Order: sequence, then C-alpha cells, then structure tokens
Amino acid sequence: MKKLLFISLFACGTLINAQKNVYESSKFDDLSKDHHVLAIIPFFTHLSLEENITKEESKKLEKKEGYAVQDALETYFGLGKKKKKFTVDFQNIKNTNAILAQNNITYHNIDTYTIKELCEILEVDAIISGNLDINILISKGIPVEFSFMDYILGDANYGRIGIKISDGKTGKLLWKYENEINKKSGRNTADLIDKMMKRLVRKFPYDKERLRINKNPKSD
Repeated sequence: MKKLLFISLFACGTLINAQKNVYESSKFDDLSKDHHVLAIIPFFTHLSLEENITKEESKKLEKKEGYAVQDALETYFGLGKKKKKFTVDFQNIKNTNAILAQNNITYHNIDTYTIKELCEILEVDAIISGNLDINILISKGIPVEFSFMDYILGDANYGRIGIKISDGKTGKLLWKYENEINKKSGRNTADLIDKMMKRLVRKFPYDKERLRINKNPKSD
C-alpha cells in the first residue's frame, strides 16, 4: 500500500513539475493561427562524457545525438493515432535535411541562420528545435539500474533537454519546455521523447484536445 502511494505521489509530482517547466507566449494563438506545417531540425547538443575523446569525436557524437532527437520527435508526431491529435502537420525530416543540405546548411552551421531564414528555405510556418546537455549517449540507452542513493549522490542525472517552437514570420519564441534527464526518463532517445511528450498532457500547443478545452472551458 505504501509502495502504491509512493508511486502515485511520484507520478503526480512528475506531472506537476512537467507543467511548471512549460513556457508559452501570450501571443501564441495570434501568431500561430495560420500555422499548417512545422519543420523539426536536429537538436543542438553539448556532450560532457567522462571518457577522454578528441574534439572531432565529440562533434561527431553530438551530431548523432542531435539527429536522434529529431528522428524521435518525427516518430512521436507521426505515429498512428497520435498524428490525428494535432492541428498541424510536420515536414518529413528526410525532406527537411535534404533541403538544408541543398542550401549548404549543415549541423555545424545551422545556428548561424535565423528562424525566419530557415522557415523561408524550408517553406514551413514554424520550427521545432532544441538543446541537449548530456553526459551520456542517450541514443545508446540510459542505464535502468536504480537506487535511492543515486538521487542522493546525484548519479541519476544525465543532463537536460529543452524543446522549443519558434514562429517563422516573426522569429519569436512561442513555446518551450525543459526537463531533466535521469534514469526514469526512458530507455533511449525514442522512449525519452515519447514519455516526455506524454507528460505534457495537453500542454503541447497544437494538441486538438487542448484547443477544445480552451474554447469550451466549462465542458470539463
């Protein structure tokens, strides 16, 4: 019974914490009313591994992790019934990456382009981007072994992830979510993204259910 109560309290605390970490612009509805297609670009990654590796190796691994998140997000947004939950479509990442390459935009120089420039090049209405600050290779899997001492000593923390949406016409930040990555976050990149998005529970701005509730606040 105590174990069940602990799990319930933990889940509740995780949900509340997830919602606290969400930022949404007061102008979101106005700026996003004509949004139809969004592009997901590779995430910017900062890797701090304990192993001694060269800068070149680190850059390659950072690139791999950044593309892994891009792929995981596309999978989440386009997977089965989830796809019908959103008010917008998401550009195929193969097309996104191909168009970027055709315009000589690489993982290592994409940050020199503005959101407005990227949206014009990709012909989309907004950009989904983000940051990873990690000390393990998430794509290879997060250790699942768990103990209470891990949390006390801080050994369960593997970094942070931030995801944001920016408007193509103005370049303004519309929405942002940040969260810690730990042993409970997921087995790998795909699992991490799936759990993270589920925890947002109607906080993702293009969710149809969220839109329905906002229009009919008394219906719940």
